[in-house]
This record gives sequence, C-alpha cells and structure tokens, in this order.
Amino acid sequence: MSASISTARLEARISPELHALLKRVAELQGRTMTDFVVAAVQEAAQRALEQSEVIRLSLTDQECFAQALMSPPQPSQALKRAFSRRSKLLRAE
Repeated sequence: MSASISTARLEARISPELHALLKRVAELQGRTMTDFVVAAVQEAAQRALEQSEVIRLSLTDQECFAQALMSPPQPSQALKRAFSRRSKLLRAE
C-alpha cells in the first residue's frame, strides 16, 4: 500500500506570451511546465521569507549597535529591581 500525498490546486490567468515563455523554459530544462512553475514559485517564496527575516541596518545603526554591545550602559534602578524580582521568583519555583 502506498501513502497518498495531499495536494492543493493553484490556478492563475496569464497572457499567452507568458505561457509560451514558461513552456519554452520548462522544455529547455526537461521539466513539465507545472514542475517548472511550482519550483520557481517555491524558490521565490523562500527568498521572500529569508529577506523579510533579515534585519538591515545603516552604517550608523551598525556602529551604534556595536558600541552598545561593547560599552553597555549601567543598569537602571528599575532594571536592577526587575532582576532581583526575577531571581526571587526563580528560587521560589
């Protein structure tokens, strides 16, 4: 017995020119047009996700961030109290 693979359908209206282009490129790669389009869409989606997860900083922002890491400010009284409360809570558990 083989396991069935679940799939979903995607439909798109495209111009005859784009259809011909996709068909030609798929044939050049020895693939079906569906396989080519699915692979291309998957690659584009992956790139879009990766780009959305990258934080881009200007040179000034990079320098400011590096400086904050190398010379962090002294903790404020509120931060000291928060760490003290956190320590007490962790010991209580």
